[in-house]
Amino acid sequence: MTPEELSAARDRIVPDVAAGGLRVLFCGINPSLMTAATGHHFAHPGNRFWPVLHRSGFTPRQLRPSEQAELLDLGLGITNVVARATARADELSADEFREGGALLTAKVEQLAPRWLAVVGITAYRTAFGEPRARIGSQDRTVGGARVWALPNPSGLNAHWTVQSMAEEYARLRDAVLNVRPNDRPTPDPDSAH
Repeated sequence: MTPEELSAARDRIVPDVAAGGLRVLFCGINPSLMTAATGHHFAHPGNRFWPVLHRSGFTPRQLRPSEQAELLDLGLGITNVVARATARADELSADEFREGGALLTAKVEQLAPRWLAVVGITAYRTAFGEPRARIGSQDRTVGGARVWALPNPSGLNAHWTVQSMAEEYARLRDAVLNVRPNDRPTPDPDSAH
């Protein structure tokens, strides 16, 4: 991708990967220029969404961004809080996030996913007026869907490793599957010998 091609992708809108009745609708902050240039969500090579999605157990193998449509067969989808592509999320205003939250609520009402997973706590806080929200399951619903705030998989988010993100995404997967921590099978200590 040339700098000119990336620059030309600024402000483009990337179509959602979505359908009615999904188990989880993942919601990014907004498309990167690489995503807008390719038309594939989480396409930047430094973005860890696809490896994390696989390691957390949501996908049977690590999908490439160009295989994003395969998510629908797994009951998963992708949208964004703000639709327009930028080089950095800090180019978005608080008003854009709030407007995006309202539009997202309407979209979720229409699509009726069981869970909305917002991938970026700051975006969630701003879009939905929840300044004290933490990573994890939220008390509120959006458009009738339960909400989980997840860490942003951008390579710029150095506070989270692929492994620690995969563990948090797996907590969501367990909630989606209604698996409580005590329901997980425990290894038989005698079988290790």
